[in-house]
Amino acid sequence: MNDALLTLLRSVDTPTVCNAIEVIEGKRGFDRFTRGTVLCSAPDEGAIVGYARTARISAIVPPSEAPEVIRARRMDYYRHMASGPRPAIAVVEDIDGDKAIGAYWGEINTTVHKGFGLSGALTNGVMRDLGDLPDGFPVIAGSIGPSHGFVHVTEVASDVTVFGLTIRDGDLVHADRHGALVIPAEYVDNLQAAINTMRRTEDIVLSAARKPGFDFDSFAAAWEAFEKART
Repeated sequence: MNDALLTLLRSVDTPTVCNAIEVIEGKRGFDRFTRGTVLCSAPDEGAIVGYARTARISAIVPPSEAPEVIRARRMDYYRHMASGPRPAIAVVEDIDGDKAIGAYWGEINTTVHKGFGLSGALTNGVMRDLGDLPDGFPVIAGSIGPSHGFVHVTEVASDVTVFGLTIRDGDLVHADRHGALVIPAEYVDNLQAAINTMRRTEDIVLSAARKPGFDFDSFAAAWEAFEKART
């Protein structure tokens, strides 16, 4: 991914990228996106873009493994987050699911991850310390809560599923307050052109609708031009 594409992806929302992928595919039906409503700690900071650094956590009950095993895995987790290609996003599945209570993403953990050079976090789990999270590190989460519970890492670099979307370690992810999607590797080279094409075609209708005197006839003409431009 070149710098121009990265800058573009950070400037557009996730629905735009979803539509652009359909431009590349030439049809509707792309489905590698999240389902349901997400919460975003910094909705005005724009999109987070990067290669997934994945893990799983749990927090409802204390871990049953030996303390030294838990500590070693925790360090493996942070070593994994601190390494790998950049830009990167922490993608962490809370295996407690809808019953999740452990706020893994608070002031300390987000600051550590930002220091490692990650762009943000995507999780189906819990976040907290909303007034104290560092700028430039949005967290997209499933809920907000006050406690970290018995939070501990259960797996590192495994496939994870958040909001119905399965993400592999290393997948290219685009996420914002709307949710997240995985950008297939084979589409990266064509994505910038697809976004620009989509913007041009959508502007046919948008510019017409924003003009004074817009009515059905002007809509019908704009829509006909829009459909011709898409094919």
